[in-house]
Amino acid sequence: MGTARLRWGQAGRGDQQHHASPNPSQRGGSGADPPLSPPHPQGGASPPPPPASPGGSGWMRGLDAGVGWGALALGVLLVLLCPPPSPAETYTAMASVRRALGSEGRLLRRLRGYLREERGRLRRLARFYEKVQALHQDPEASVDNPLLAFSLIKRLHSDWPNVIYSDEATENIQALHDAFKEVEQELPGAEDLDGAARALMRLQDVYALSVKGMANGVFQHTSSGRPPLYSPGQRVSLSADDLFHVGKVAYDTGDYYHSIAWLEEAVGLFRLSYGSWNPEDRSSLEDALDHLAFSYFMAGNISHALSLSREFLHYDPSNRRVVRNVAKYEKLLETGTVMSAEPLRRPNSTRLQNRDAYEELCQRPGGQQAPEHLPQLGCSYETNGSPYLLLQPAKKEMVQIRPYVALYHDFISDAEAETIKGLAGPWLQRSVVASGEKQQKADYRISKSAWLKDTAHPVVQTLEKRMAAITGLDLRPPYAEYLQVVNYGLGGHYEPHFDHATSRKSPLYRMKSGNRIATLMIYLSAVGAGGSTAFVHANLSVPVLKNAALFWWNLRRNGDGDGDTLHAGCPVLAGDKWGAARRTGADRVSLSLSLPVANKWIHEHGQEFRRPCGIDPQD
Repeated sequence: MGTARLRWGQAGRGDQQHHASPNPSQRGGSGADPPLSPPHPQGGASPPPPPASPGGSGWMRGLDAGVGWGALALGVLLVLLCPPPSPAETYTAMASVRRALGSEGRLLRRLRGYLREERGRLRRLARFYEKVQALHQDPEASVDNPLLAFSLIKRLHSDWPNVIYSDEATENIQALHDAFKEVEQELPGAEDLDGAARALMRLQDVYALSVKGMANGVFQHTSSGRPPLYSPGQRVSLSADDLFHVGKVAYDTGDYYHSIAWLEEAVGLFRLSYGSWNPEDRSSLEDALDHLAFSYFMAGNISHALSLSREFLHYDPSNRRVVRNVAKYEKLLETGTVMSAEPLRRPNSTRLQNRDAYEELCQRPGGQQAPEHLPQLGCSYETNGSPYLLLQPAKKEMVQIRPYVALYHDFISDAEAETIKGLAGPWLQRSVVASGEKQQKADYRISKSAWLKDTAHPVVQTLEKRMAAITGLDLRPPYAEYLQVVNYGLGGHYEPHFDHATSRKSPLYRMKSGNRIATLMIYLSAVGAGGSTAFVHANLSVPVLKNAALFWWNLRRNGDGDGDTLHAGCPVLAGDKWGAARRTGADRVSLSLSLPVANKWIHEHGQEFRRPCGIDPQD
């Protein structure tokens, strides 16, 4: 029995939700060209096929026949690596990613047990082999000896069948299979895997990272000469199969800007390792060449698509679809009807208008402003007229005057932060955003969040009193929302948004306490890199500072929203961002476990005598 490798052309379990390949565009094609694959009748080249059921001619040739139970074990392992789809929740919070790490740890322990049992079984097989082989090689061992004749007959009648038909290998792999089923429901699904791939592309874009560097485990800026944005203690490189999957996620959505960059790296690694085989891989050099060639075709680079397709046919000359594509590319180049290739533009899937400014702020070293824009900042101990702060004044740093942004150092202790994270952890759910009168999930906010009442724990009550003392505002319901704790996921971020409602139809107004007048955001942990809070219109970026609290006014004194408070949570490049926020009026709140934050939103009503209104629109 030969081992079989599952290729992207013939996918198995977990691929039912695979995206259909995008239709090709016509790039000067002629109607006289031979018909191509039925799903693509428009005259363009044919893209690689979507996955089909395993077992067809596309299964890769494996090891030589006669591998036996080892081949069966590897085959079952391949099936185990393709679980059915599950809800896409793992990648949206690093706390969930850490739980997935625990699940893999349990699988590792079971695999270790399986390997131990298999090694014992193979040692026993080796002893049997050596014993029989020694008899065959011993010139003195003759079947004329009745004892040897008896042992030969017995071996052929019972020993060999016992060896060949032993249930031991089946029992070993069945134990591993049962162990996998125990954790199967906890494992990430296909949407999680695609979401994780999109997260890597998001980090690539926001921080202008080199794909080659990421493939080698280095978070290096595309501009040469700049130091790495982040240097992990242990460098982890991506495999060719990893790179292929990221590129294919982009390919499936027609995003050839990203698919070309990632598939190029995949092809390079596959070329270096061609001929070797890993049981966990689901793609090959042929797969990568196939998808990369069609990506270049869709990008208008016909000559490179032709070159890659010819290389593909070197390995798989009988592939009719690629043969037709080669003929199509040659025809286009021969007739000179090829449209000039335009530079690929990065897609803007969320239609972010302030993308360049937002990304520049996220990339600033340390999150600091350019020197020419630094305001007159100052630090002070503040009691804010509150007896609560007399013995331990707040450590206040003025970050910006307009908009008013202040940072309170050491606002929360390590023990309090851990308590808040522990209380929120079991209740984390995918964060939503306001969309008209409804709330929904969105790709521009990747995190999970939970809400904590002040009655949840004495630590929350203490925190509420401290927030009220520092802000001087009334935080009793309904004048403020419950404390929101947020855990950002892989590449977790929140694109530029306002905390205050910009429409009277916002669900925010259901509280009957007015708009969000202010936000207090607490950083519950530190991060390795990234995660800054970027105020786009104010040209201000505030880096994550563990246990600090960031405060700003969302509304001007005349009740209008302050447009300069448009802000974003930059993607977490490395680390765990937890956050909690208290809002005094806003549409979106975010907090992360991997840069955990806590948000407190405070509303207008109840603050009439604490922050009197004014008529100056700039006040």
